[in-house]
Amino acid sequence: MSEQTPAGRLFSRRRRANVEGGRQHEHKVKVSPEEEALLLQLAEKQGVTIPRLLVESALSLDAPQTPTERKQGLVELFTITRLLANVANNVNQMAKHANSGDDFPAEAAATLAYVKALSFRISDTVNRINW
Repeated sequence: MSEQTPAGRLFSRRRRANVEGGRQHEHKVKVSPEEEALLLQLAEKQGVTIPRLLVESALSLDAPQTPTERKQGLVELFTITRLLANVANNVNQMAKHANSGDDFPAEAAATLAYVKALSFRISDTVNRINW
């Protein structure tokens, strides 16, 4: 089963959305090479630009996460939902096969293990989002 989903593109945007009238204020921040490397690493991890990372981080001090981190959590939930739909289809096929009088499919144990892994992944993702 593929774990790629178009939902990632649905929420991804490196730059912040334009605002009516434009942004009137500008701030210049100087950083050391080490700080630049760390900022670049963090921005790449979140899929945003360094200015967006700095603004979101500063403006969400009271929030447990930045808006980008919450969006990434939602993308993960959409991905898991799609995977669960695929697994549900497989379980239905196995149940149909078992009800037809044939032996229970050998793949059932692996499918049920995958369902258990997905349920742990759901719990981890929901806990990470911190609504």
